[in-house]
Amino acid sequence: MGSEGYLINTFLAPATNLRTDGWGGDFIDRMQFPVEIVRRVRAAAPEDFLVMYRQSLLDLVPGGISLEENIALAKELQQAGVDLLNTGIGWHESRVPTIATSVPRAAFVEVTARIRESVGIPIVASNRINTPEVAEDLLARGCADAVSMARPFLADPEFPAKARVGRSDRINTCIACNQACIDHTLSHRISTCLVNPRAAHETLITLAPVRRRKRIGVVGAGPAGMAFSLAAAKRGHDVVLHDAADSVGGQFDIARRIPGKEEFAETLRYFRTELPAAGVQLRLGESVSAEQIVEAGFDEVVLATGVTPRLWDLEGADHPCVVGYLDVLRGDVAVGRRVAIIGAGGIGFDVAEFVTQDGPSSALDTARWFAHWGVDPEFIEPGGITAAAPINSPRDVFLLQRKHTKVGAGLGVTTGWIHRAELSRRGVTMLAGVTYRRVDDDGLHIEIDGQEQTLEVDTVIVCAGQEPRRDLYSDLLTAGIPTHLIGGADVAAELDAKRAIRQGTELADAL
Repeated sequence: MGSEGYLINTFLAPATNLRTDGWGGDFIDRMQFPVEIVRRVRAAAPEDFLVMYRQSLLDLVPGGISLEENIALAKELQQAGVDLLNTGIGWHESRVPTIATSVPRAAFVEVTARIRESVGIPIVASNRINTPEVAEDLLARGCADAVSMARPFLADPEFPAKARVGRSDRINTCIACNQACIDHTLSHRISTCLVNPRAAHETLITLAPVRRRKRIGVVGAGPAGMAFSLAAAKRGHDVVLHDAADSVGGQFDIARRIPGKEEFAETLRYFRTELPAAGVQLRLGESVSAEQIVEAGFDEVVLATGVTPRLWDLEGADHPCVVGYLDVLRGDVAVGRRVAIIGAGGIGFDVAEFVTQDGPSSALDTARWFAHWGVDPEFIEPGGITAAAPINSPRDVFLLQRKHTKVGAGLGVTTGWIHRAELSRRGVTMLAGVTYRRVDDDGLHIEIDGQEQTLEVDTVIVCAGQEPRRDLYSDLLTAGIPTHLIGGADVAAELDAKRAIRQGTELADAL
């Protein structure tokens, strides 16, 4: 493991190798440590034992090594007995994202190609390769000899089998959210997957064939409703999924519009393909009443009706400048030049990125993304980093929260810093410990540490929490129909697709 800023990697980088003996100094001396490790492993291992070395092709930290030095190291490693080179990108200390949703697919494969040109052993590409098409393309272009994946197999353990028969449309694609895999690991929890909660829980969530087939009505085609419907139908239940919208997805379909979250569309594509294939009857584009559900004669009903934004209880909350986050993300309202966002949870951060985005998302274009984060496109600079391009936000934005804790403290373990860095570079002013006073024609009146001030804003976007939608619940219980609440309809504390999909899958396993 000579990558990601671990021990071997730190001997190579001048920023961390400050030794004055024979293991420090110029690069020839600094690379003695990994080369000697390989020599001794090769000498101790059987002749037919494959030795693979994970090499940090881009350190993405100040004082890292250059591409020229990496090429020299690769040649020495080959000479010392390495059979395969695997590629690592970025130290854990790097301030450049490498495996998050907002990183373009196969963003770093060109540096892998540069190394491959210089050695005579196979080289393996990694980082943000999550579909068969991406993998096949980089292999066809000669960028690498093989591809390594990890999280995509948590998302869908049948990935290779589906790719082999040309059914990539049926793969449950990894969206690189990190929420249930890496975040769980760093929180000392079992690693699993947001889009596949059965990962690492296969003996607990078995989804065995049912002994008695039930007719089940599901209301709400967001993540919870889709996950339940698919799992229940695969078990053998007769499932009818209703939603007033014309397409599945719920607020997950809204979330994919946030810059850097375009991958969420893959999850929706998966469900759109798999639900009909499993026999789920889709009733989209029509609202359903309690009376209609009762008349349908379902054995059980699942309410996955999601949430409604919480009303803001403040003087002036009905002012024309006050709008809800859903209306903003759907494009139903105009947003002014100066904006205050009420609530700095995950939704508040998403909205802040949405309204400060200027032009297409950099996640869709590697060259633009490199410039955005300061990655040297020629990989010449030490560590592969250069000055990041300035970001010109089309708006001045204030992101506010009542809590006195650090703004964004509740974001993901591995991705929270990315969102905070994004907003900071976009000039978003983040304020904690805010008391809201009123809204009027002068703007938003607030108080912080006993000091009153007025934010002269054109638009106030409210992201102040949600309430569960349970309109049908009491009527169905009164009618004597076994009814279950899942997802936001059960708990509306922040939008949580991980909990929603897990809860829907677990309920399907239990019925």
